[in-house]
Amino acid sequence: MDVEKLFHMTGGAGPSSYAKNSSLQKKASDMVKNVTIETLQQLYLEITTKTLCIADLGCSSGSNTLAMIKDVVETVEGTCRKFMLSDPEFHVYLNDLSTNDFNSIFKALPDFVRELREERSGGSPHIYIGGYPGSFYGRLFPSNSLHLIYSSYSVHWLSKVPPALYNDHGDSINKGSIYISESSPPRVLHAYFNQFQEDFSTFLRSRSEELVVGGRMVLILLGRAGPDHVDRGNSFFWELLSRSLAILASQGEIEKEKLESYDVNFYAPSKDEIEEEVRREGSFKLDQLQMFHIKKEDYGDRHGYAVAATVRAIQESMIRHHFGVGEGSLDSLFEIYGRMVDEEMGKEEIKPWTFVLVLRKL
Repeated sequence: MDVEKLFHMTGGAGPSSYAKNSSLQKKASDMVKNVTIETLQQLYLEITTKTLCIADLGCSSGSNTLAMIKDVVETVEGTCRKFMLSDPEFHVYLNDLSTNDFNSIFKALPDFVRELREERSGGSPHIYIGGYPGSFYGRLFPSNSLHLIYSSYSVHWLSKVPPALYNDHGDSINKGSIYISESSPPRVLHAYFNQFQEDFSTFLRSRSEELVVGGRMVLILLGRAGPDHVDRGNSFFWELLSRSLAILASQGEIEKEKLESYDVNFYAPSKDEIEEEVRREGSFKLDQLQMFHIKKEDYGDRHGYAVAATVRAIQESMIRHHFGVGEGSLDSLFEIYGRMVDEEMGKEEIKPWTFVLVLRKL
């Protein structure tokens, strides 16, 4: 199932749109903000043009979208003052699926520019912002046109649910699970891994054509700590959602047959898998690869509620479409899910690992 087609049918935004604007994802993005700033400072000192071209892939339409642009402007202006350089023009290209609410971004731009001007005592940076809808698993921008590509919590979403999860009759071979689990047959693991290889290679190849030589990519994505696909991290959150859906099915609120055909278009790669794909594609040097996880105390007092709210934002439109459920059933589902998260957190901490990558085009 092609995720972009599904979002067109449901009218919802893409997974990245919701994930990036959740409080937990925002907290994680802030934790690696210094990596983005340092990369941008180094990059600007290397380029010879007076125009800085930046793309945000999976930009969403919430407050974080313009916050990223503001960080870029302030970082570059600070670098210019430090080294007595003239300020550049900023060209910012915002990308997400075509169902993203780009209009809300454009409506917010006058106030955003006014705030930038007021902070500079009447001065305003030369900034030009445009929307570029479409899947980033393919070309989006002209050749050799970008200096920096930024993507936060988007690249772990696959272009589609792996077709190899379904047999010749269209039935899922991953019955009882919505992602890789202990009960999944080996073919499920291979299907997800092969789809990740295909998609990440396409992503790297497309971006290499769009970046100038020496251009950078900063990617923030979910992953896993080691070789095991089933761990007490991101895969465990999907396992808990699968259990929650099973409870709803046992209560008759969703059809069991529909649960057996529901799979997610997600993959949490390991460090070795990322490094191997970068090496194999050959267009980039991996300057940095760091990993971290949001600690239990970072969730606040209501661990389960915070996680459930984030997962609901990501999954709601897809669950609503697939199962044909209403608001009441969704409320019940994520109440069960939040309670399960709290119970499991009480036993042992769940560690959803995040990677931050800095890649340089060769």
